[in-house]
Amino acid sequence: MSWLTYLGIENPTEMLALVKTLLRIFVIVGVAYFLNRLSKQLIVKLRDKLNARSADNIEEIKRLNTLSMVLRYIVTTVILAITIVEILHELGISIAPVLAAAGVVGLAVGFGAQSLVKDYFNGFFLLLENQIRKDDVVEIANKSGLVEEITLRYIKMRDYEGNVHYVPNGQITTVTNRSRDFAYAVMDIRVGYDENIAKVMQIMHEVGASILQDAQLRDKVLDKLDIAGVDNLAESAVIIRCRMKVRPLEQWTIKREYLKRIKNAFDAQQIEIPFPHLTVYQGPATEPLAA
Repeated sequence: MSWLTYLGIENPTEMLALVKTLLRIFVIVGVAYFLNRLSKQLIVKLRDKLNARSADNIEEIKRLNTLSMVLRYIVTTVILAITIVEILHELGISIAPVLAAAGVVGLAVGFGAQSLVKDYFNGFFLLLENQIRKDDVVEIANKSGLVEEITLRYIKMRDYEGNVHYVPNGQITTVTNRSRDFAYAVMDIRVGYDENIAKVMQIMHEVGASILQDAQLRDKVLDKLDIAGVDNLAESAVIIRCRMKVRPLEQWTIKREYLKRIKNAFDAQQIEIPFPHLTVYQGPATEPLAA
């Protein structure tokens, strides 16, 4: 029994009490783990069931996925907090003094943690107003990318190069969402000053119609090509602006495909796509001066 004496246990009764305490702590941790896994499964099932009802509404599916992620985060935090409180209670540590001390410390730290409070406050309204959802492409705080995770404190997004940005919600003042309901693939087509604008616009319409007839692309387009007209008379080109209404996140795919096809169509019709150049006009030749 020397090892019991080493632990400060004088009799078997104290040993039994210690074993009971450890068993209760083990049960508390086990129950917390079970509730955490169960809540995760229930949230996933509820999300999948609601997604099945909104199978034709991509925007609603994004919103449900975002809310399920945040709900999972909140439930996990609550379960962890309750588990810690129960373990402290089993160890004989009074919760009231801990809470009182936490309140005093919280008051002292509160002035330095205003940004943290602002993060949670802004995060709550971002979710309440449905401004950002998981899998959206957004621009916030001078950063842009695909939203991978949303919490009440920060937003995690990945840009085109694969870089991951964590933006605290308190730094978000303006949200530019590029994937809400629909988007426009906007193209500026440059042609030479000598080209027939009416013919150029006809070719542009034909290229737009070819995209609508493409079996792999037509489901991504919501409307035919809209030509705004001559948008600018640049130094070496006439710029004609056009756009196509497309599904969210498809604007870059359609824009690249349109530019590729318009280049091929202009080459076939010998339409000049100008590049910056300088024309030098030479005056009449003069006789050399006599020596």
